Amino acid sequence: MGQHYIFSAPGRTEIGGNHTDHQHGCVLAAAVNLETVANVTLNDTNTIIIRSEGYSEVSVCLDDLTVHPEEVNTTAALVRGVAAAFAQRGAKLEGFDAAIHSTVLPGSGLSSSAAFEVLIGTILNELFFDKKLSPIEIAQISQYAENVYFGKPCGLMDQMASSVGGMVYIDFENSEHPVVEKIDFDFQTEGYDLCIIDSGADHADLTDEYAAIPRELKELCGFFGKKYLRQIPETTFMAALPELRKAVSDRAVLRAMHIYRENDRVNAQAKALKAKDIDSFLRLVTESGHSSWMYLQNIYPAGAVQKQPVAFALALCDRLLCGKGAYRVHGGGFAGTVQAFVPHHMLDGFKEAVEAGLGKGTCHVLNVRPYGGVRI
Repeated sequence: MGQHYIFSAPGRTEIGGNHTDHQHGCVLAAAVNLETVANVTLNDTNTIIIRSEGYSEVSVCLDDLTVHPEEVNTTAALVRGVAAAFAQRGAKLEGFDAAIHSTVLPGSGLSSSAAFEVLIGTILNELFFDKKLSPIEIAQISQYAENVYFGKPCGLMDQMASSVGGMVYIDFENSEHPVVEKIDFDFQTEGYDLCIIDSGADHADLTDEYAAIPRELKELCGFFGKKYLRQIPETTFMAALPELRKAVSDRAVLRAMHIYRENDRVNAQAKALKAKDIDSFLRLVTESGHSSWMYLQNIYPAGAVQKQPVAFALALCDRLLCGKGAYRVHGGGFAGTVQAFVPHHMLDGFKEAVEAGLGKGTCHVLNVRPYGGVRI
């Protein structure tokens, strides 16, 4: 066996910009102090072997880096996709064993998949490519692996936040060269704790719900002869509403309305954070949450009546915060998590009441991690 190395990549939290990234919009995101860690040993073979706690061993031979349809939605697909992207760029890859431990819980809305992708990308970049790629390029490779190999049409926000680290404002108008700006802001100093609340909902069988959002928006954009909503001025969209509603569903129209306003909110949030204007920021967080529920409609799957755990978690936050702080759906929606900004003096009571309603260990108090994917 060869040399031994340790690598780490963080989970992420979406601060603003719910489902804007796949429409080449704007987002605010931050790396958090939950991480995926790999103990890596070169194995003198041409095979990458992944051993993750609680999961079956994954083996990917570097001799075949083509898309394997049978690997859709698997860890192997992510490893193969990231490796393929490095090989395409000329990296001379070698096999290694990686023992992986993660505190980024799967399905937590903190993007365990992006942390894993960025982790693999960081390993390959450090060990086999002389650190030639920037954190932004590693994020782009990670998205490629998830889109093309894993089969999930995600945007770029999750991977970018994990790879770059800290809190970042990102404008995806040019997705090949996104504008990435770090924002120095400490919620703790301003009197608030960042909480991520696990609703207890299961992500299983929800891929179609997630995929319907970009699919419906693609159909809407096709009406204008465009690919992404960012290419269509809002005034053009509004003027076309009578004819547009004959061509696409009202849900697609409402989802587009959310994204136009959400992009505006992200820019206003970034401005508020730079000015240390926490009150304006929190007001915009609440507006974002309301828009996601009313227009984007990603709080529960269509037709769900018996189980609406995200909606219940949001209602619980509303009752507990009593107009203080802010709360919103976090990430993809339909299942997973809710984000809350809780005043310090309310945190203990808030956490206790949330866990009384949703279960022990469902309220996670997080901090922003200042760095992204790294070799330790």
